[in-house]
Amino acid sequence: MEQEQEQEQGLIMAEDIMELSLNPKKPPLQPLTSGRGGFITMPFIIVNEIFERIASMGMLPNMILYLMREYHMEAANGASVLFIWSFLTNALAIFGAFLSDAYLGRFRVIALGSFSSLIGIILLWSTTVIPGMKPPPCEQFKDDCNPATPSQLAVLFSSFGLISIGAGCIRPCSMAFGADQLDKETPDSERIFQRFFNWYYASTAMSIVITLTIMVYIQDHLGWNFGFGILAVIMFFSAFMFLSGSSLYVKVKPSSSLFSGFVQVPLVAFKNRHLCPPADSDEEYYHQSDDKKLAPTNKLRWLNRACMIRDPGTELRSDGTAPNSWSICSVEQVESLKTLLRLIPIWSTGIMILVTVGQSSFSTLQATTMDRNLTPNFEIPAASFTVATPVVLMIWIPIYDIVLVPFLARYTGQPRGISSKFRMGIGLVLSCMAMAVGAITEGIRRRMAIEQGLDEQLDATVNMSALWLMPPNILFGFAEAFNAIGQIEFYYSQFSKSMSSIAVALFTVGIAVASLVGSLVVNVVKNATSGGGKESWLSSNINKGHLDYYFWMITILGLINFMYFLACCWFYGNEKKGEDDIEYKPLHSS
Repeated sequence: MEQEQEQEQGLIMAEDIMELSLNPKKPPLQPLTSGRGGFITMPFIIVNEIFERIASMGMLPNMILYLMREYHMEAANGASVLFIWSFLTNALAIFGAFLSDAYLGRFRVIALGSFSSLIGIILLWSTTVIPGMKPPPCEQFKDDCNPATPSQLAVLFSSFGLISIGAGCIRPCSMAFGADQLDKETPDSERIFQRFFNWYYASTAMSIVITLTIMVYIQDHLGWNFGFGILAVIMFFSAFMFLSGSSLYVKVKPSSSLFSGFVQVPLVAFKNRHLCPPADSDEEYYHQSDDKKLAPTNKLRWLNRACMIRDPGTELRSDGTAPNSWSICSVEQVESLKTLLRLIPIWSTGIMILVTVGQSSFSTLQATTMDRNLTPNFEIPAASFTVATPVVLMIWIPIYDIVLVPFLARYTGQPRGISSKFRMGIGLVLSCMAMAVGAITEGIRRRMAIEQGLDEQLDATVNMSALWLMPPNILFGFAEAFNAIGQIEFYYSQFSKSMSSIAVALFTVGIAVASLVGSLVVNVVKNATSGGGKESWLSSNINKGHLDYYFWMITILGLINFMYFLACCWFYGNEKKGEDDIEYKPLHSS
C-alpha cells in the first residue's frame, strides 16, 4: 500500500495547478506577502517534499514487522491497522486541500503539516527507546507474549495520526505552492511549468526508491531505534528547509474551494424543493458567465432547483453576480456535480485494483521466510522487493509516452494511443494476473516449507529464492501505469478546466475507500477462516496459514470487478471532453 500512496498522492493537486493558471472564472490570486518567488524557491519546496516523504513513508515498508515483533500483533490485525492508516492519510489529504484553499493558505498548511509530521515521527521513535512504551520482548510463536496495553496502543496510534495529519497537509499543497512561485503570465510559462512538474515527479520517484531501499536496509541492520531516529532527523530538516525560504515565497491568500460547491448544490436544491424548474426561460437560471445562456440538462433534474433565481433583487448584485453561494448556485456548478455523480460507478471499479496493489504487507511477510541473498555477503531486506512496482512505473511511462503513443495513434486515431477507459481495463486485467501469479508463487513456497519441515519454524528460511516475488510486483507496476493514469486522464476529460482538481481528488478518495475495503476484507477473511479451532488463512505463521487461498480470493474478486467495469463502461456510453461537450439544453432567446 505504500507504493500506491506514493504514486497517487504524488499526483494530487497537479490538475489544480493548471486550473489556477487556466481558469478565467476564478478570481485572480493575490499575494499575501511580496516574496520574490521563481525557481530560487524550488529547492526549499522540493526538498521539504522529498524529506517528508522519506521520513513518513520510510517506516511503512517494515511497519508490519514492527507491529508483529514489537507489539505482538497478529499478521491480519497488523495489516488491518496499516490499511486504516492509509485511509486516514488519504482522507486527510482532501481535508488539507480544502483547508489551504478556503481558510489558511498553502504556506501555513504546509508549515502546520511539517510540524505535525515531526512530532508524530519523534513520538513513534520514542516507542523504540523509552522502556514501557511497548510490550516486553518475547519470541513470537514460542513464548506467551503479552499484548500491548491500551496506553501503549494510544501512543502508537497517536503517532500514526500526527503523521497522517502532516502528510495530509503537505502533499496536496506542495505542488500547488511550488506553482504559486512561478510567473504564469510569461510567454514560456508552459515550458516553465513542465520543467517544474518534471522535477517534482522525479523527486517523488527518487523518494520512493530511497524509502524502499536505503531506509529499509538501515532498519533491518541497525535496528528500529536507529532507523526511526534517522527518519526524525530527516523530518526536522524537511521542516527547517521549508521555513528557511519563508521570506522568498509568494504566499497566496486563500479564496474559495471547489469542494464546497459540491456540498452547496444539493443543499440549495433542497432549500428550493418547492420550486418547479421552468421549461426554457433563460431568466430563471444563474450563470457564472454571460458567454453561455444555457439551461441545465434534464438528468438528475431535481438538482436544477439549485441554480434557479427566486428573487433577482435580493439574490444577485447589480452586476449580475451572486453574493452568497449558499443561496444560489450556477448552472456550471450544477452540471459539474451531475458529471461527478455520473462518474461514480466507473470510479468505484478502481477501488478493487487499489485493494489488490495494497497487499504489499503480506509480500513482506513472504520475503522474510525466503532466501533473500543476492550474493553470499549481501541479503536484500524483506520489504525492498516491492521496489519493483515504482521502478516499472518510472521506466514504462516514458517508454509508453515517447514510443508507443505515436505508434498507436496512427492506427487508432486517439491522441493518447488508446482511450482512457481501455487503459483502465488493461490495468484491471494485469492486476488480476499479478494476484494470480502471487497466489501460485505462495502455494509453491508454502508447499516447500511444509516439505522441508518448517511449518512450525517461521524464522527458518525456505529453500526458495525471494526473487520469485518480483514477477507479481512487476505486473503490479504495469497495472498501476495503465489503470491509475488512465483514471486520472478519464476523470480530467469529463470535467471542465475549472473543475480539474476534482479529477485527482476522486482518485485520492478512491485510495482512502480502498484502504477501508482492504481492512474489511482482511478482517472478514480472518474471522471466517479461523472458526472451529482452524488455522486462519491469514495466520501470523504463514507456513501454517493459507495466504495462497487469500490471494486467489482477491483474484476472483478482481475478475468480478472487471466484469462490473465492462458493464459500467457500457452504461456510461461515449466519453465527453469536458465543459465544451456538456449536453446543456439550449434556451430560446427572448
